Amino acid sequence: MTARYPIPAVETRVETWVMNSRFICTVAETRSVEDALRFIRRIKAELDDASSHAYAYRVGFGSSVIDGCSDGGEPSGTAGRPMLAVLQGSGLGDVAAVVSRYFGGIKLGTGGLVRAFSGALRATLDVLPRAERIERRRFLLEVPYPLYERVKRSIATRSDVVLDGEHFGASVSLSLIIAADSADDFRRMLSDLSAGQLVLTSAD
Repeated sequence: MTARYPIPAVETRVETWVMNSRFICTVAETRSVEDALRFIRRIKAELDDASSHAYAYRVGFGSSVIDGCSDGGEPSGTAGRPMLAVLQGSGLGDVAAVVSRYFGGIKLGTGGLVRAFSGALRATLDVLPRAERIERRRFLLEVPYPLYERVKRSIATRSDVVLDGEHFGASVSLSLIIAADSADDFRRMLSDLSAGQLVLTSAD
C-alpha cells in the first residue's frame, strides 16, 4: 500500500438542484468497508425522506483498494457507477459518498441522472478539505545498554518515529511506531550510529 495518500479531512455536505430535483451529497473518511457501510446507513437514516440514496466508496489506496457502489433505487448504471468513477479520479483514498435525491417531479433521463449524481459529488469534492493518511507500522529494536542513550536521543529528534514502549532486560527492547516510508531511512541511521549492530525488525 502507498504509505501516504489524501483523505477527507472532515465530513462535508453540499446541496445541488437539477430540474426541480434536490441532490444532497455527503462525503466522509471511512477506513474500512464496515466503516463505509455504517456511514451509508447513517446518512440514509438522517435523510430518510429522500427518494433514493446512491453511494460509492473506496477503501485503501493505489493497488490495495476496495471499491463499492450502488444506484440506490435509481435506474441501473445511472448513479453509483458514475459516482465511483468520480471518486476514482479524485485521488482520494478511504472515502465514501452518498447522494440523496429528492425527486422534483421531472424525469431526468439516463444521461441526466448520470450528470446529476456525478455533478453532485464533484461539487462536494470541490469544497472538501483534505488531509493526509500516513501509514504507520510497529517495529522492535534491541538496544545494548551502552547505545541506549544515543538511540533515545536520535529518536527524540524525529517526528516520524514514536517510542511506544520499553522493556529492560539483558538489553533494552524498544517498541517503535514508524511512518512506513521512513523505515528504511531510520534503519540506515541506526546502522551508522551503531556500526551495524542495531537491527530494526517488523512487529506487524
